[in-house]
Amino acid sequence: MSLNGLFEQELKAINVGLTDFQQALKDAGYQCVQVDWSPPAGGDEDVMAALAALGL
Repeated sequence: MSLNGLFEQELKAINVGLTDFQQALKDAGYQCVQVDWSPPAGGDEDVMAALAALGL
């Protein structure tokens, strides 16, 4: 598919993060799926390092 062809298709979005962005897309009439995601280990760098050391 050409780059121009991409812009001729209906927009479908996957939102990771703020639900306000997903709602704005829906309000504008676009399809959007919300992904409920948070950083591993709540963003705690020490816990993330421990998980990485375990190969997780």
